Amino acid sequence: MLPMREQKPKGTGEAVEDVHFEIEFFRGVIRRDPRHIEALQILGDAYTKTGQWEKGLKIDVRLAKLCPTNPIVFYNLSCSYALLQRADEALAALTKAISLGYADADWLEQDPDLKNIREDARFRELCRQLSR
Repeated sequence: MLPMREQKPKGTGEAVEDVHFEIEFFRGVIRRDPRHIEALQILGDAYTKTGQWEKGLKIDVRLAKLCPTNPIVFYNLSCSYALLQRADEALAALTKAISLGYADADWLEQDPDLKNIREDARFRELCRQLSR
């Protein structure tokens, strides 16, 4: 299973140059092997860290096709949609993540990437389901 994107408090992140180096490095890896799951995961995370949410979403969509039973992949896809204010798609991906076994209700309630959907009644219902 792929690790969840690490959320660091503001001010403790990597230097911008390091993230841009990661992006270029892992773009090269993916050019050589378009199905390299770990490289895609790291690249998607780097795009998200740098506010390149559309690019991050494209990576997450690719990962969802490559890993259709991985709950973390669908959780990350939900985050990408939420960051882009695409609530319906974010909630659909989150529902899929939960149906595949995602169960971290505490993180769901505090993940800053999901801020845009947190007040949606469908989100609240998903949280209630996880809390049971």
